[in-house]
Amino acid sequence: MPEPLDAALAEVRALLLGPALTRAVAAGRQRGRRPSVVRAELRPVALKAGPRLQIATSDGARPYTRNVTPGPEADTAVEALLAEPFGNWHVETADRTLQLRVTKSGEAQVHRTAAARPVAAPAGHDRAKDYLLDPGDPIFSEIGGSAAKRRQVDAFLRALAATLPEQPASDLTGPLRVVDLGCGNAYLTFAAYRYLSQRGLDVELVGVDVRDDQRRRNTELAERLGWADRVRFVAGSIADAVVDPAPDLVLALHACDTATDEALARAVRWGARWVLAAPCCHHDIAAQLRAQPAPGPYDLLTRQGILRERFADVLTDALRAALLRLHGYRTEVVEFVDSAHTPRNLLIRARRTDTPPTDGQRTEYRELVGQWRITPRLEILLDQAGPVR
Repeated sequence: MPEPLDAALAEVRALLLGPALTRAVAAGRQRGRRPSVVRAELRPVALKAGPRLQIATSDGARPYTRNVTPGPEADTAVEALLAEPFGNWHVETADRTLQLRVTKSGEAQVHRTAAARPVAAPAGHDRAKDYLLDPGDPIFSEIGGSAAKRRQVDAFLRALAATLPEQPASDLTGPLRVVDLGCGNAYLTFAAYRYLSQRGLDVELVGVDVRDDQRRRNTELAERLGWADRVRFVAGSIADAVVDPAPDLVLALHACDTATDEALARAVRWGARWVLAAPCCHHDIAAQLRAQPAPGPYDLLTRQGILRERFADVLTDALRAALLRLHGYRTEVVEFVDSAHTPRNLLIRARRTDTPPTDGQRTEYRELVGQWRITPRLEILLDQAGPVR
């Protein structure tokens, strides 16, 4: 239920100035208003001179950090930040988390959750930050997942952090809309929402999975976490599930074989601004390579089964990247996690630029598929978004 904004900000003020604060982020903007900085982060730090409240702000180009002493100086600094028309506040303390979103009508939508366990006291400046989401974060007590799965999700979040601009919502007309295609148990879905909301972003996230029992399970988890109005789940195939409105950001972690192609094709049809897809198995192109002799002089690449499979992996993802470029995306293929954690450790990372393809890019793609006499599944799926010529 919406609450009066003044009362909600008074609660935020008490948490920011209280002894239990661990971290807070303010970002986004209220309707029709723009704050003087695009983002502010507050956290307590222990310095030789004594405890301080560190305030880091950014104007979108340069960061500025200052340490204020508890008492009148901190009070004044916090009051100034609360007076800014930020659209979102995310505040973490030793015993609770508060998320505040300012609605279009100027009221406060507030979510409050209790911490699962005490948080360690603030450390100095040289404390290492090993994870974007602490493995002890309370959400993991709800969503579970092995240590290896958490490392994969954390690595995926790092790639996400490197892909999105510092303030992705600054040029959006509404919240940052995210879809996780083939979400399964929704480890990535919940972790992505947690991470993005901690950045102070107004996020609406949809998880898609073909199994209705997964939809029910994940919906119950969202309700327990208090996120049901921001994180929802639908049952359906990647190709056909109803997701409305269209997302800005598309995620797909280890969608098997041509399911990755379906995820990429839907992202293009939606006109998504950002796409991150970590492919899984690559059977489609491998089967096409087995069905016919390799063009000379490349028979050595496909004669041995294990080499043919590995070559098919590389060829498939190279063609996927090329097709995305032909449809207006700047695309990279990168390693997002060490192979010790998963052998499927490549990530296709794309950002829509709407740059028309060059004749050289079209020719390069056509010559490669023509020489190997293959038809990538993604090319077939993208025909309705405009065939490659």
